Amino acid sequence: MVCKPSKAKPAKAKASPALTHIGASGEARMVDVSDKAATERLAVAEGRVVMEKATLDLIVSGNAKKGDVLGTARIAGIMAAKRTSELIPLCHPLALSKVTVDIEPDAKLPGCVVRASVKVTGPTGVEMEALTAVTVACLTIYDMIKAVERGVRIEGIHLVEKLGGKSGHYRA
Repeated sequence: MVCKPSKAKPAKAKASPALTHIGASGEARMVDVSDKAATERLAVAEGRVVMEKATLDLIVSGNAKKGDVLGTARIAGIMAAKRTSELIPLCHPLALSKVTVDIEPDAKLPGCVVRASVKVTGPTGVEMEALTAVTVACLTIYDMIKAVERGVRIEGIHLVEKLGGKSGHYRA
């Protein structure tokens, strides 16, 4: 049996978006945002720290050996958002106008749901700052309870929502 070539025209490949942090020669580069308008931008990220119920009870009761787990993690997340450009090489330093980190104990996990919201008026978004805030807050929770439970898991860190800028509104 001989296969004949199809006479149907091949579908045009969709142009994939360019990676903005890669130059024409393939080198890593910081994106030039000098021509972008300064607009209000917001990003929200979320993650979970999953643990045994007894460990969560220890956190909620305020009896962890290292102190106030949730308060410490909240401050760590805020500090991390402000220092994102020092941690992620190609991120722009931004004058953030607002950072909130909310941590809710969740008996159904059991564990904690960590949510960060970051706001700026500037030429570039704050997704990385929100994701960094959540990540560091989750790591801080882990650090403060690891002596009690080694099997704690950090899961599901993701961008929940982004507003502002040329690409518009995104919601997961």
